[in-house]
Amino acid sequence: MAVPALTADSDKLAALLAHLDHATALLAAAPAFTKPGKLPRVLDTARRVMLQPGGCAAVAARAQAIDEAGVFAGSDWATPQILIPSLTPHSLGSADANIVVIEALSELRLLAVAHEEYRHPLISAEQAHHYLTQVIAINLNLLFGPATEAERETQGRLAQLPRNLFQYLTERIGYEHVIDQLIDEIWRILEQRPIQVDAVKSMITQIASCQANPEIDLGASGQGANRLVSAIFSPTRGCQEDPGIAVYRERLVSMDPSALQSEATGFARAMHDTGLVSPYHPVLLRFLLDQGEHLLAEALGLSATGRDCLLCYRDLVQALIRACVHPPTAQAVYGLALLLERGILYQASMAPALLRQLALRLSDWSQARLTLAFGDTVSPRARLLEGVLCMLGQPLGVGQGNNPTCQSARALSMWAYSDPDYLLQMVAWAARDDEIIMHFEGQPISSRESTGGVATSLPLDLDPVSLLVVPQLDRIYAEMGRRCIGREGDPHRWVNPEFHGWWSGRGFRINVDVTTGHLSDLDAFLRHFYASYHPYYNGQLPLIHPQPAGIAVTDSAARFIGWHAISLLRVSIDPTDVMRVYFYNPNNDSGQDWGDGIRVSTSGNGERSGESSLPLEEFASRLYIFHYDPLERGELAEVAQEELDRVIARIHRSWGADRIPATELQASEGPLG
Repeated sequence: MAVPALTADSDKLAALLAHLDHATALLAAAPAFTKPGKLPRVLDTARRVMLQPGGCAAVAARAQAIDEAGVFAGSDWATPQILIPSLTPHSLGSADANIVVIEALSELRLLAVAHEEYRHPLISAEQAHHYLTQVIAINLNLLFGPATEAERETQGRLAQLPRNLFQYLTERIGYEHVIDQLIDEIWRILEQRPIQVDAVKSMITQIASCQANPEIDLGASGQGANRLVSAIFSPTRGCQEDPGIAVYRERLVSMDPSALQSEATGFARAMHDTGLVSPYHPVLLRFLLDQGEHLLAEALGLSATGRDCLLCYRDLVQALIRACVHPPTAQAVYGLALLLERGILYQASMAPALLRQLALRLSDWSQARLTLAFGDTVSPRARLLEGVLCMLGQPLGVGQGNNPTCQSARALSMWAYSDPDYLLQMVAWAARDDEIIMHFEGQPISSRESTGGVATSLPLDLDPVSLLVVPQLDRIYAEMGRRCIGREGDPHRWVNPEFHGWWSGRGFRINVDVTTGHLSDLDAFLRHFYASYHPYYNGQLPLIHPQPAGIAVTDSAARFIGWHAISLLRVSIDPTDVMRVYFYNPNNDSGQDWGDGIRVSTSGNGERSGESSLPLEEFASRLYIFHYDPLERGELAEVAQEELDRVIARIHRSWGADRIPATELQASEGPLG
């Protein structure tokens, strides 16, 4: 009896696929201005196909044709290289069928790219595979759980489509491989110590659910997850079976000093091991406020520097804990610990600035923004204070989210790193006044009066500080750029020092002609870079403050993707005696493959938490803008031409391939004929 049903399903699928192919062809042939009218038929037919047995596989085989027909044109999905995995649950859970279908089509397209069945111009096979691994991990519930009542109410039968999709994705990628790769990926991300860890915690929660589900056979995979799962749900003996916040609070009351000491040590060890804070940790910390500084310092995992800072500013630290350390804001514990370890409270202005932050009255707009982004489980003021502590403790953990605001993220990182009281002033202005005023060449610029920043919409996928400050900074940065219109050369020359701070060098070099886009005087550009930053050519002068720089980002095939803002942090010999550049990248994940053998490292080569690094020659081959102090320039002539030639060859093989001036091409090819 099963055979006729199977045949009927196959016939139905074949008929739907014929309709899908026809609709795709019509969309591909349509002029751009009529494509929106042709798109609904493609999406509706694709939805019906993917709800059929074998439908996802059939659509995957047509992924390239569907993409090239223009299904994603004009949408966020048109640029797959900047898609963020953590946003997929929202798209796949939407009540709008078109959004669900477009998201599903995007995943199937990337699956084709990952298996090298489709060579996409904007994303490599490695990037696509990496993205899908994260997407599957974040949506593991769609693999094993039936549709919830809420999903059935909002999506109806459509709720089955994401489940069909992930069953197929997992079959192609391999579930065991996904779990093990996911665990490795989580550790790789955590080594960078980002401020925003909600996506990572979500992945770990899904892994824990799989481990606890007797119906799921992980085989030999997932064995490395225990440290991650325990760091969140059971880091100490007192909460080893994840009893719940209320039960754990009751247990603390009956613990003797030795047990409390053990709890404090266990929480601190798990926190500093992973960079993640268990929701139980704030419960202990608040309980210890009345138990003396020794146990408090132990629970924060402080060294001698941090302990001294805690003792000197005991009342302030206790006020910060009472104001913002709660289970929903658990990461504030890690931020506070690292803030104390940095010793920045010894700067005369920091304690008063933090006291102002504690008493700050947030504007209605700021409260609404914070509530919209993070919910109302704690007050907006506590949420913002958590963000402040994390940014001050982890200045290299600031991320730009899925937004083209790398300049603003870099500025926040620089200020948290070099001028933390200035950062707190920016936070006060933005959160209280809904306005920031900065000066450009002596003239004030108001964020309220400036319009049209780089970001086209208000971002929500940011940490609490960035959520309020970045929109203001973005408009100011754009206005500074507008005030440079008509000047010769690149506006970064004037904007960066005014925007980022006095420590930004007034000397400026760029290796691209702004008018033509061609490479310009690479030899002189590189000699200035080596003479300014390479210890062998600048008199062993270390880099004192982070310096703004710009890189030409390339994919794993060494193809140009775009320009990107970073900070130069230091240049020194790594443990293997290789001269490396250590830099800050605000793009949320600094470990990348830039092609031509260039893989950005985030650990294992002398990096500190949050740093990226590359051998100096490799880094120089992606650098296109840097600042320097013209009064401290090193020896230009001493840089070996052979070394510069290797760097120039890398540029010509990658992002500079289409930017070589015709005169240089002719010279390199020799006389014609």
